[in-house]
Amino acid sequence: MTEDARFEDGREAPLNLGALDAEDLTVIASLTQDAVFPASEMRWHRTGARFALLLNRLRHEDTGAARHAPERVQSVLMFNNVQRVASQGVPKGDADTILSLLDITFEQTDAPSGHVTLTLAGDGAIRLEVEALEVTLKDVTRPYVAPSKKRPVHPE
Repeated sequence: MTEDARFEDGREAPLNLGALDAEDLTVIASLTQDAVFPASEMRWHRTGARFALLLNRLRHEDTGAARHAPERVQSVLMFNNVQRVASQGVPKGDADTILSLLDITFEQTDAPSGHVTLTLAGDGAIRLEVEALEVTLKDVTRPYVAPSKKRPVHPE
């Protein structure tokens, strides 16, 4: 009797990463590049000082990408110590608007405080004022074949 392979049986495990400085954040930024999410899937928990996104991220780390179509996985991207949130070109709460994350950067203002900027396709941006940088990225579903079956193309 044979069984289908399970995600947990593979060498690649779901991501569960953290970032406490700008250098660590570049790793998370590279793994979340081209992630997409409905505008309704972002939340600022003011009393808990947390900002979270439920992303459908492209699995850039997929070692089997040459053997199959590109995969995505749902992941929670969580920022702690968030004091303020500002956005530009981002419709809040509109489930029909799909946003695409291009980059995440951190600019220190008064150590360890600073601004995290999430740059979105189409000139959108979200800026988080943080007391200290503390970010987590955690995969919460099994990978699935990207609906387009293609990798995003970036104009040069």
